[in-house]
Amino acid sequence: MPNHPYVDEKIGELSLLFDISKTLDSSMDLRDTLGPVLSIVARYKGIIRGSLTLLNRESGEISIEAAYGLSASQQRRGRYRVGEGIIGQVFQTGKAAIIPKVAEEPRFLNRTGAPRDQDGQDVSYLSVPIKLENTVIGALSVDRIYSEHAALEEDLRLYSIIASMISQAVKLRQSAQEERQRLIEENLRLTEELKDRFRPSNIIGNSNAMQEVYDLIAQVSGSDATVLIRGESGTGKELVAHAIHYNSLRAGKPFIKVNCAALPESVIESELFGHEKGAFTGAVASRKGRFELAHGGTLFLDEIGDLSPSLQIKLLRVLQEKEFERVGGIETIKVDVRLIAATNIDLEQRIPERRFRQDLYYRLNVFPIHIPPLRERKTDILLLADYFVEKYGRNSHKDVRRISTPAIDMLMAYHWPGNVRELENCIERAVLLSRDGVIHGHHLPPTLQTAEASGTAFKGRLETALENVEQEFILDALKSSRGNMARAARALGISERMMGLRINRYGIEPKRFRR
Repeated sequence: MPNHPYVDEKIGELSLLFDISKTLDSSMDLRDTLGPVLSIVARYKGIIRGSLTLLNRESGEISIEAAYGLSASQQRRGRYRVGEGIIGQVFQTGKAAIIPKVAEEPRFLNRTGAPRDQDGQDVSYLSVPIKLENTVIGALSVDRIYSEHAALEEDLRLYSIIASMISQAVKLRQSAQEERQRLIEENLRLTEELKDRFRPSNIIGNSNAMQEVYDLIAQVSGSDATVLIRGESGTGKELVAHAIHYNSLRAGKPFIKVNCAALPESVIESELFGHEKGAFTGAVASRKGRFELAHGGTLFLDEIGDLSPSLQIKLLRVLQEKEFERVGGIETIKVDVRLIAATNIDLEQRIPERRFRQDLYYRLNVFPIHIPPLRERKTDILLLADYFVEKYGRNSHKDVRRISTPAIDMLMAYHWPGNVRELENCIERAVLLSRDGVIHGHHLPPTLQTAEASGTAFKGRLETALENVEQEFILDALKSSRGNMARAARALGISERMMGLRINRYGIEPKRFRR
């Protein structure tokens, strides 16, 4: 038995709405679905043109976001103001509009330039608002062939349902976007909290370079991985080792440190591994070494590059086997120690020179952390200076309230070859010299004094000035490289031959920088 025409129409409407619902759900980007929605309407309802217009709240302009049956140029021309034309009135009043015959309607502006009839037939126009709560955010508009028997009111009801579906899709996406933004903001907040948590209280600095160091500390602290801290002398490598230990699961266990450069070779083996009674002259009793004392905790070996080759072999064994014997002993002692090493020496250069074992280097370099020199974190200089002023003012019972502007300029201009340690010493000296609660430029050491501040501005030939500058650069490079001419030449970007010529020219003796 054939279906009734009304039933067929309703089934068709349900199929239309179902297809639109699937299309709106197919993408979270609404711009990807609006065009296909109009194509579905055209397929089911036989419209000749259709458009979805949206209101730009900032500009107050209504423009076509998606269209069917309109060329790209026609879409670009379809722009309106609220209250302007049929679409503008739909946005203004929030009420749908039915125009049975477009050609007879004076309010119809036809900004797109689309024909007012279709092959000689009149065209009907319908526009329904798309509302988000009580606010009109868009409009769905269609053109269809005029028919005396066309139920435009029924079409309007169907298009209002479609507009409501689009509105719900917009609301859903807005909610998803708001939730996503909330999660992003929450993630940023938690990230900042974690940064504050893992920003060690014993280290001063907010520069990007130090933020990277804090991130590395946070990443490695929770593990037992061996850490190799690299950096120039005075950058704070021991402070970083402290931070790693006290943010680790071993924080309640010992933190033992050894400066490998401060002890002679004859003593350091006993210091590290301990000795038995009578092992050597003066060994009147058995003694635990630093590895035993650090059991369950962390052992920090500073200046690891100064270890002798024989001790490097024994250290490698401890790292691999977790065991050793005391000096003069035969009992094998097992230890659970997390090792952190530090050096200001280029270990990679020492490997081909056979001054540092390659296998030990790889054992130590599991998780390297580079501490930037102070000249690469200029934004931290004043933070550090303020901290040291407060520290030494308190220690010396002096109320130093500020650093003068000329003194600040001098601190910022200096290259700080001694890094944070040099800055600390300068501030301690300045605090002791201050008599009026202010750090002045003349309180700072001569090495920081500028020509203007000291009244020694240069007067003379340009060639002499350039030679003085060149000589100063060469001396600084040799100082940083500890008298290594090749490294100093690379730092200055010149050849070793040019470096040799300059050294001879200025009568510089590189050996005096070796220490």
